[in-house]
Amino acid sequence: MRELLEFYVAAGVDCALADEPQDRFAESAAAQIKAAQKKQSAPQRAGEQPATIPVSSSAPSPGSNETAAPRPLRQTAKVPNEEVIAAARELAAGATSLEKLQEAVNGFEGCNLKKYAKSTVFADGNPAAKIMLVGEAPGREEDISGKPFTGPAGQLLDKMLASVGIDRSAAYFANILPWRPPGNRAPTSVESELCRPFIERQIALVDPDILVLIGAATAKVLLGKSESIVRLRGRWTTYKCNDRDMLVMPIFHPEYLLKQPAQKRLAWQDLLTIKRKLNEASAGS
Repeated sequence: MRELLEFYVAAGVDCALADEPQDRFAESAAAQIKAAQKKQSAPQRAGEQPATIPVSSSAPSPGSNETAAPRPLRQTAKVPNEEVIAAARELAAGATSLEKLQEAVNGFEGCNLKKYAKSTVFADGNPAAKIMLVGEAPGREEDISGKPFTGPAGQLLDKMLASVGIDRSAAYFANILPWRPPGNRAPTSVESELCRPFIERQIALVDPDILVLIGAATAKVLLGKSESIVRLRGRWTTYKCNDRDMLVMPIFHPEYLLKQPAQKRLAWQDLLTIKRKLNEASAGS
């Protein structure tokens, strides 16, 4: 019960609607029966038949203390725990290629987000690219297409990269979470922790020269940084991967730039910095 309550808190559930649970299905069925009885007892016109309402066998009969059985849930949510997270780590560590990792992600049933998403959004772009861009989670358009960064924000990101000579086919795109949270809500820390082994293994298998983290939430999960993206952007840092320090640059999320277009100037500066570092890496290889 304690783990279940902790999961509810992590999911944002912090209050109850009532002290005792209420069976709304039973209340609805009883109200329908009462309305039918009232209509039957009302004076009727000549030749008019009394109104009736079909009552299912599961509805409570008048005067009975029995309540209707609740409808079965379509899917049963699981409470993530350390055992499930350990299973994700084991699956990710055992993947020796991106193809094997994608199979592991597709077969993983420990994250409840998968039950409600249309697609598993694994990656897009060139696995041999020298630059990898990682976001937080798919949105509505990505959930439909099955590819990361294909919605309005993704289209802006493509234009931003093209402005400094980086084509989408020359980059690799992924997200920390391969499944869209319902309603595009922010992922919980538990959901991010469940999926983190998969994106970490994905980064290791791609092994890019430069890792670009899109948005503060992504930087928080992969780098443990709690600062705002305004403070993080434009500053090089490192990410330990494959026994080396991989260069990392956090940048503004394109979704943020759509709402704050004045910040595109800073985003342009960051992209120029990234492009220069890519050129240096290519010259040194």
